[in-house]
Amino acid sequence: MTLLVLENLIKTIESRKTASPDSSYTASLLANSPEKAIKKLTEEVTELVIDIMKNDSQAATKEAADVLYHYLVVLAAADIKFSEVLAELANREGISGHAEKQNRSRIS
Repeated sequence: MTLLVLENLIKTIESRKTASPDSSYTASLLANSPEKAIKKLTEEVTELVIDIMKNDSQAATKEAADVLYHYLVVLAAADIKFSEVLAELANREGISGHAEKQNRSRIS
């Protein structure tokens, strides 16, 4: 498996921005953006946490896929490019998580 799967998913989500909500689940999430997409993401994260707490790795894997999909839909609804998220992660590379969090709290 490669990151091509992720790239294809991102392209599909972007293409659904102009699709009819009646013909596409993704388009229906984006039509009510970002509220509906955020609600679904929250539900999927909760389901993932429950499956992890139950040590059900098969179910958790499926929920993790749902979380990733809905996360990408939320980004699309907010007009945030996944490449921007990756760039932010690249900026943080080599910085302690504690230091990075402290830097963010100073900015807020």
